[in-house]
Amino acid sequence: MKSYWTRKHEGRTEVSLQATPAPLPRLQERLIRVRAASLNRGELLSASGEWKPAGVEAAGEDVQTGTRLMGRCRGGFAEYALLDAREALPIPDALSFEEAAAVPLTFLLAYDILAVQGPLQKGDWLLVVGASSGVGVACVQAGKLIGALVAGTSNAPDKLAKLTEQGLDLPLPGHDFVTTFLSATDRKGASLVVNAVGGSQFPDCLRALSYEGRLAVVGSVDGQLAASLDLGALHEKRLQVFGVSNRLRSPVAKAETVAGFQRDWLPAFADGRLRPLIDSVFPMEQLDVAIAKMEQNQHCGKIVVRW
Repeated sequence: MKSYWTRKHEGRTEVSLQATPAPLPRLQERLIRVRAASLNRGELLSASGEWKPAGVEAAGEDVQTGTRLMGRCRGGFAEYALLDAREALPIPDALSFEEAAAVPLTFLLAYDILAVQGPLQKGDWLLVVGASSGVGVACVQAGKLIGALVAGTSNAPDKLAKLTEQGLDLPLPGHDFVTTFLSATDRKGASLVVNAVGGSQFPDCLRALSYEGRLAVVGSVDGQLAASLDLGALHEKRLQVFGVSNRLRSPVAKAETVAGFQRDWLPAFADGRLRPLIDSVFPMEQLDVAIAKMEQNQHCGKIVVRW
């Protein structure tokens, strides 16, 4: 089969087309014929100098049953990929393969943040720092589904305009967003802040929290993995800080989140209340062009590649 591999070289991601055998499913695995897959910045940031199969979420058809499935995977930029059967999700009829490929990773992270670890309630303020990222957009959309008031930051006015069309209540341009946000909330702050940028924004995210507020740390696109922590504010305001990486979670724990997502949020995709924001779709043969667009931060929402 055709399979695209990537590596990091001199600060940029290189792409190579490889001919490899189709993977063989084991117990608890489903083999799908990949129709579309989406890009994730976290995979690009963690890439090494060694060539490796790329693509961490995909959508396609179960080779055995023909059922349309989407899910997190390894090696999704290929003609065939394996899904953990405990994480494989049925694709609602309302979604195309391209849209389905943009759901599993970002919206499962959003569910973990907003429904499991958060959790966000109707009428709460949600602040998404780095709102134009894949996870950021998913949090904006899901926050509105829950009934929260949603603010989001971006340095690009055109991206904030697009997010306003997705329901963003308070667009916050630039890095100096805390004063504006606190003024808009009568200095109450956010019940939940999602930091999709990294350490450079951590102190401001903490400042923007309300009493008993929660801060979700999602990524580090700024490359800063360390930040100062105001222990006085943490103590006095009874704040909580949590991460949402799945890297060290057990398959059982991940499957529990997937089951909750399928129960609580998947129906919203079926009836149109949720729909992933697709920035652009490229042929799989132009994966290198798609990756370059992501590395140049030119997108808002998800970049998808398809066969």
